[in-house]
Amino acid sequence: MIELAPVGRTAVCAVHAIPLERGVAALVDGVAVAVFRTHAGEVLAIGDVDPFSGASVLSRGIVGSRGDVPVVSSPMYKQAFDLRTGQCLDDPSVRVTSYDVAVDDGVVRVGPAREVV
Repeated sequence: MIELAPVGRTAVCAVHAIPLERGVAALVDGVAVAVFRTHAGEVLAIGDVDPFSGASVLSRGIVGSRGDVPVVSSPMYKQAFDLRTGQCLDDPSVRVTSYDVAVDDGVVRVGPAREVV
């Protein structure tokens, strides 16, 4: 029997393939996406391209938190991005796309971009 992915979600990798407080890069519908697993085990995804440098590097950033906000700091210029929303915490005018993520049977699946509210 072939298992179909939920509509609009792309299988990326096994959840255990993403070390805690680290990220991986994936190509989802032709777009570079950074997928992270926080210290608490939550899986989140944002665009991989650092808007300040133009490099596809956010998946290699430093994962941590600012208060109760899970963040990744870009390895280029160190701006921090909220992993839930993509909002840059150091420059409120900048945001990267955030994506819906689901873990089904141990497989990370990235869905469509989230609406900006």
